[in-house]
Amino acid sequence: MKLETSWKPVQTTPDQVFAFLSDMNNLKKLMPEQVINWTSDTDTCQFTIKGMADLGMKVVERNEHTSIKMSSHGKVPFPFTLTVGIRPLDAISEAQLVFDGEVNPFLKMMVEKPLGNFFNMLLDGLGRQF
Repeated sequence: MKLETSWKPVQTTPDQVFAFLSDMNNLKKLMPEQVINWTSDTDTCQFTIKGMADLGMKVVERNEHTSIKMSSHGKVPFPFTLTVGIRPLDAISEAQLVFDGEVNPFLKMMVEKPLGNFFNMLLDGLGRQF
């Protein structure tokens, strides 16, 4: 299953977006109230989405100022990658999330819409950080 958000503006430079998102501790600031049991360090995080699942992620690739790729980590319901794309937009920047998960068709029907909403909330939170 692949989900892509639209590109959303972030009122700062790509360098600042990259620096903020490179530290997994900062992701907590983007999480909606449905996220509980948050733990993190610079390269990993684990949390629970109420009513859905426990998730963990770790940074597997950083491409300075353009993207950060994370993969599933620890106890997760299915393997996945989540890539944050970052690009300049005039004097500010844009960000996009691309999720690619190994989800069976039954589970896909259950998680596709909530995950899409969750990723859009994360980008909205990123936009409010700057």
